[in-house]
Amino acid sequence: MMNSRERVFAAFDYRETEIIPRWCGASDEFWLKAKNELQLDDEGLRQRFGDDFRRVYARYCGPELNLSKGASWKSPFGIERNGIGYGQPLTHPMSEVCTIEEVEDYPWPDPQWMDPTKIRSDAEQWVGEYAILGGDWSPFWHDVIDLLGHENLYYKMYDYPDVVKKIFEKVTDYYIEVSRNIFDEAADVIDIFFIGNDLGGQTGPLLSLDMYLEFIHPSIKRIIDLGHSYELKVMMHCCGGYRPFIPSLIEAGMDGLHALQPDAGGMAPVALKRDFGKDIVLNGAIDSHHILINGESPGFVRDKTIELLEIMAPGGGYIAGASHDTILEETPVENVLAMFDAIGDFRIY
Repeated sequence: MMNSRERVFAAFDYRETEIIPRWCGASDEFWLKAKNELQLDDEGLRQRFGDDFRRVYARYCGPELNLSKGASWKSPFGIERNGIGYGQPLTHPMSEVCTIEEVEDYPWPDPQWMDPTKIRSDAEQWVGEYAILGGDWSPFWHDVIDLLGHENLYYKMYDYPDVVKKIFEKVTDYYIEVSRNIFDEAADVIDIFFIGNDLGGQTGPLLSLDMYLEFIHPSIKRIIDLGHSYELKVMMHCCGGYRPFIPSLIEAGMDGLHALQPDAGGMAPVALKRDFGKDIVLNGAIDSHHILINGESPGFVRDKTIELLEIMAPGGGYIAGASHDTILEETPVENVLAMFDAIGDFRIY
């Protein structure tokens, strides 16, 4: 029988496997709740869920990130936030920027602030057994939104397009160099370069295809090319409805898409599998909201999970998991167990 890493790479080769590879992303709050309920440690919980992936990170080693009153978190780009999780930005420090010179003068972070030297030792316990995710999350789209303000960013795309492109370039430069340092240190123990940028909303994309191609796609292409230069697969997390962008992502060489929100505009699993299932790995699509959180019983969750697997699993190229990047605290642990057990029991005939 294949091990976890072999199952995952079979998915990237579009080959069916006896057991469908499983992906588990969870919030810290859910993870703690599940560990307490099941009386398991971190690795024990991963194994109970059947998670075929493990993840390694660089550590921040830069200047102390002193927080202003009311802030709970600060990004490398100087954006302070407060609220649930990482919260919401308290300021938009580049909102008034209108010239290339102002962009160049901004205090951009140093990629050396992220230390990759412990990644190899972190990964050694899993090498060869699990598919290992690495590289920087690289949420350049979110950082530019926070730097400028979301609505303001759209105005500036029209009024100062060259300035906005330079901001995207500078933010992406940082992430490219951080990940390059990681891969120079430990690419041989990493399998997949995993990044995240949420380009979709509930009803569809957050910007037009033309604007995506002009402002966003160049950064994504740079990131894909970096991962491929180290012979890594590249997979992007993206929430919401972004179907119009998928052909361009495939053309650019993206290897996989996560987490596939089935109730978002244009993201019906049947259509995604039919139209893109032979060209890019599809990861997720088991509805976190209507099935995992609100599902009335583990039996219901199991039945709905099997329905989805019958659509997505044939022909390979599929990794099974929830439709949200992180399973939320309000999700019943018994429902998550039912989902992962159903995936483990499912067979393609």
